[in-house]
Amino acid sequence: MTLFITLCILYFAATHIGFYLFFEKLGEDGWKSLIPFYGTWVILETIQKPKWWILFYYVPFVGFVVWMGIIVEFLKRADKFSFRDHAIGVIFAGIYLPYLGFKKDLKLISLEDVKSYKKSKTREWVDAITFAVVAATIIRTLYFEAFTIPTSSLEKTLLVGDFLFVSKISYGARIPNTPLSFPFAHHTMPLTSTLKSYLEWIKLPYYRLPSLGEVKRNDLVVFNFPAGDTVALNAQNQVYAQLVRDYGEKAMKEGSGFSNILGPQEFGEVVVRPVDKRENYIKRCVGIPGDTLSVVDSKLYINHKLAYVPKNLQYNYRVSAKGRGFLKKDLLEKDITTEFNPNTGDLYKISDYGEYQMTLTERSKGRLSQFPNVKSIDKMITKKGYRSARNNEIFPNDARYDWSVDNFGPIVLPKQGLTIQLNLENLPVYKKAISTYEGKDLKVENGIIYIDDQAVDSYTFSMDYYFMMGDNRHNSQDSRFWGFVPEDHVVGKAVFIWMSLDPNKSFLNKIRWNRLFTVIDHS
Repeated sequence: MTLFITLCILYFAATHIGFYLFFEKLGEDGWKSLIPFYGTWVILETIQKPKWWILFYYVPFVGFVVWMGIIVEFLKRADKFSFRDHAIGVIFAGIYLPYLGFKKDLKLISLEDVKSYKKSKTREWVDAITFAVVAATIIRTLYFEAFTIPTSSLEKTLLVGDFLFVSKISYGARIPNTPLSFPFAHHTMPLTSTLKSYLEWIKLPYYRLPSLGEVKRNDLVVFNFPAGDTVALNAQNQVYAQLVRDYGEKAMKEGSGFSNILGPQEFGEVVVRPVDKRENYIKRCVGIPGDTLSVVDSKLYINHKLAYVPKNLQYNYRVSAKGRGFLKKDLLEKDITTEFNPNTGDLYKISDYGEYQMTLTERSKGRLSQFPNVKSIDKMITKKGYRSARNNEIFPNDARYDWSVDNFGPIVLPKQGLTIQLNLENLPVYKKAISTYEGKDLKVENGIIYIDDQAVDSYTFSMDYYFMMGDNRHNSQDSRFWGFVPEDHVVGKAVFIWMSLDPNKSFLNKIRWNRLFTVIDHS
């Protein structure tokens, strides 16, 4: 990052040498271009552009758009009107402007000649599209970005089909790890499923710009999926580490495998993605750095106290009913919206004796209890020691831990500067944070833990880590399955719903009008 900042300083310093030389050729004192604010004012006077440009020029990164405009106008005075000259001038201003300025035969044309130049229609469109792409990319990268909700892990709080604006300035925007990428694409090129949309010729280290605040408990946070560092391209919706546990590492390397549980599967090429190109997830931050977190019989505890309960929290319940059971329309009339079997459109049956699995909030549970045919409603809780069909799917994904989604921990969340005693018992909990996220060489030999070839019995973390969970607690792949979210994976805070489409409704009734242009409630 020091090298990156140094190169930026050299770029702007060299560009101002070009401005100095241009000023001299225009009959102005060159030193004026070097004075902050005053130099910008004189530059705007020289190219006859509105003085209000200076207000945006000193706004971080937005000023880069004004900067481009200033450079282009100077190039026009040098009789350079081609798109090629303008592109070279903006990208390599620190080289191109001094090069032109030092040319003894360079003739500057008048502002009248500049104004008399007429662009072709094609060129006007190219310039307009280029400017729009650059401006939108800056806004998308550093200020706000649009996201959509594809799954029900936050159901009731955020719905499948919600389109959000996420604020990146809330927690401080990150400088992209991979700045060379196709505009508006994430990790894959449009209309493809495997073609990378980015180049790794330039890789920048983690750096975050100043923020408006910190991640707080109960914030709805967008982050890059930590377990998405490695991906099998033909199974991108599955956690790679879990595939290895289910099928074996050999099968993953060979590209296909067979599991007695999951059957045959073709994995395709396995790729490793940089942090900023991993899948975007959104969950509720329930634990912040330094917290002690545990889940006891589905109830979340933070620092040994019962945690805040979101108003739309949901769990799975075993509902026992008499007679014909439930009709979907009767449930919807009472605003009881549970999850239905996508294959049949009906409730999930637990047995043929009137037992159903239903996902309910406390309010929905109360309404359902008023149905005359309801015999009982019991929360479905998995005890410690429960083993699902998948191998070690609960974090820390180690057979020595008997945790479940409803009985988890206690666990201490790593915090920058926090020193923990490190031993073979708690190593599975912190292993990935130390070796993957903080890049240490960690190994165990003869019962002794080594970090960077030094025997250790403690470790001090260099980053903050968060614990994320969905409000739909029994239907959410979250930190209970794949662990901590490092600070360098945090993208931003969900702030605004600008569109919401119900995937279960007909075309004419898809829009959820009551959710349009609403501020997101984080309670």
